[in-house]
Amino acid sequence: MSNVYEECPVLENDRFLLRFVTQEDATDLLKVYSDKNALPFFNSDNCHGDNFYYPTKEKMDKAIDFWLYSYNQKFFVRWTIIDKKTEEAIGTIELFHRTAEDDFNHVGVLRLDVRSDYEKAETINELLSIIILPSYDLFECTEIISKVPVYAIERMDAFSKYGFEKSETLLEGTMDHYLYKDYWKIIKGKQWKNF
Repeated sequence: MSNVYEECPVLENDRFLLRFVTQEDATDLLKVYSDKNALPFFNSDNCHGDNFYYPTKEKMDKAIDFWLYSYNQKFFVRWTIIDKKTEEAIGTIELFHRTAEDDFNHVGVLRLDVRSDYEKAETINELLSIIILPSYDLFECTEIISKVPVYAIERMDAFSKYGFEKSETLLEGTMDHYLYKDYWKIIKGKQWKNF
């Protein structure tokens, strides 16, 4: 794997900054992960039953502890999304290189969690434009997948405009062997620059 697990890069555009998550983000991220309107958009597939709903600071702290532990174990990277205008953490992005025995072997898996007031096509497009291109090299993959449920209209619009396509392939959970649906994929070099 690349050196993303030795030094997590800071990525940004004019509006958003993505940097490695820290415990100091807990208060802001509590507003994201206790947001019941944001919860349906979080991808918790193959996450041992965790649905990413953290209604207390204690639960948020424990989640961040786990994210930091997972980074040290080279399981995944979790970036905090900072809105430069408000200087608030408004969500996170998780990425990892997936090794599995299904059609989604050796792909990058993207989880994008934002507060419900940021669940807008324009915002999601901007975040994709920051994270996707460097991720191919950071996670040594030529394809990236992300879950976009059928009811996630704004997200669907953003992903399709960026160049993702809905996949009919099901993702098999590496631990529970459950078959998960609603994955979209993009192959390196296929983004449409339509944002």
